[in-house]
Amino acid sequence: MGVSTSPPEEGIAVVTVDFPPVNALPVQGWYDLAAAVRAAGADPAVRCVVLAAAGRGFNAGVDIKEMQRTAGHDALLGANRGCYEAFAAVYDCEVPVVAAVQGFCLGGGIGLAGNADAVVASDDATFGLPELDRGALGAATHLARLVPQHLMRTLYYTSRTVTAEELHRHGSVWRVVPRDRLMKAARELAGEIAAKDGTLIRLAKAAINGIDPVDVRRSYRFEQGFTFEANLSGIADRVRDTFGSEKERQS
Repeated sequence: MGVSTSPPEEGIAVVTVDFPPVNALPVQGWYDLAAAVRAAGADPAVRCVVLAAAGRGFNAGVDIKEMQRTAGHDALLGANRGCYEAFAAVYDCEVPVVAAVQGFCLGGGIGLAGNADAVVASDDATFGLPELDRGALGAATHLARLVPQHLMRTLYYTSRTVTAEELHRHGSVWRVVPRDRLMKAARELAGEIAAKDGTLIRLAKAAINGIDPVDVRRSYRFEQGFTFEANLSGIADRVRDTFGSEKERQS
């Protein structure tokens, strides 16, 4: 359990997240993920990073249970800072990052996939921000990198999800493949990228980030301010408690 890095072939590093049962990351998990992505990108032998996950889904966001059982705002602050660091690590990684997404990609998973350079998904993958149902805000910055503006707003306000195939039609998912072929497809794309000159691919990543119309770090930090407001006002706790009660009734 945790975050691990492996080199399946020359020029590629695979960073894998494994936090059963649903890859809802605790505070330290987000920091560990950020550190692993940064280390992989800084390795001169690496020219592309594949961000993957073990288990049922790619990412279910933050560990809400950790937040609920922690007194005060330490867990909230840790989760917000940890998410910020992990999302920024993917975006700022010195080499391109390919996200290999299976199953559910929710909340913080959108922050990771939205900041990746390319997304390959399994045919059972779904993407969404159920933040309003869980007493949270944030990652609209990253959802807006995956879908058009009005669809982003509709998905955000309703907490609905979209399929990998729908995102493929919007051009934000490179390929949709059966789950058992996901890592093969992600490594194929990563291998094509990794075949480029290492110095040139790093220059290309820096150049493309430099022409982005939205500063994703500043934009996401702005969103986080409203998350703090929702928590300090007590609204977030009320919604999270309702979410927890509904989950218990369904189980």
